[in-house]
Amino acid sequence: MSDNAQLVIEQSTENMEKALVALERNFGRVRTGRASLTLLDGIRVDYYGTPTPINQVANLSIPEPRTIMVQPWEANLAPAIERAILQSDMDLTPNSDGKIVRIPIPKLSEERRKDLVKVVKNMTEDARVAVRNIRRDANSQLDKLQKDKDISEDDLHKFKDDVQQVTDGFVKKADALQETKEAEVLEV
Repeated sequence: MSDNAQLVIEQSTENMEKALVALERNFGRVRTGRASLTLLDGIRVDYYGTPTPINQVANLSIPEPRTIMVQPWEANLAPAIERAILQSDMDLTPNSDGKIVRIPIPKLSEERRKDLVKVVKNMTEDARVAVRNIRRDANSQLDKLQKDKDISEDDLHKFKDDVQQVTDGFVKKADALQETKEAEVLEV
């Protein structure tokens, strides 16, 4: 058994795992009817001229299921945080008392939930495509190993079958993540 072929399979498995981690991170940014700190991940605040993630300039917490509380480390940042949240595409309206920014998470309309399900499906399809691209790259590396006489033709087919099994497993995981996120989004 070729160490190089084993390395190709291990590396492709690792890359597929990264694709699913990215999918989960993207799902975290999809708004559901509940408060989640990952909703604020993509929002940047102007901190002394530098766009900085909110979690690097404030403490974030969820005091209630439908509220996110942002407590800036410097009181003068509250207006900038409020402005950054308003300018984001999250449809959130923050309330500030000058020291603490509270973000109520409104219930989603039926139409908005359906739109978000489409977004979730598109994100999942992107992850599936990424996994398939990793499979294609692994297969071409295996073909090269066979061409260089590092592995036999029989081994090539066996390794390609292994890569396909790994791919199928990750596609199933992506589908399961999609189902879970869709149920979360559609929950009233």
